Amino acid sequence: MLMPHPTTLHKLLEEYQALAAQEAADGVTKSGQRVQDLAYTLCVSTGTRDVQQALDYARRYLAAAGEQVVPTVVPLHGRPGVRRDAARTVREPAGGVGS
Repeated sequence: MLMPHPTTLHKLLEEYQALAAQEAADGVTKSGQRVQDLAYTLCVSTGTRDVQQALDYARRYLAAAGEQVVPTVVPLHGRPGVRRDAARTVREPAGGVGS
């Protein structure tokens, strides 16, 4: 599996957490397109299919790489009205790997 560059993963994680916290502070019950895009990118980058798994993996990966990670303040997936499956669909290339 390809591994994400720690700096890139760190930026994705920070932006996702900041937008999720902003949505929670604003009382938004449906995640915006950018949050959904970030959730999808985090899942692809970490080889997971669930945004919470991606966040957990990213934190562990960055900690092992020596990156300082700010913990998530608000879990986006636990709020009513937010689609948990927004980042679950990960498509594999047609014909499999190496085609």
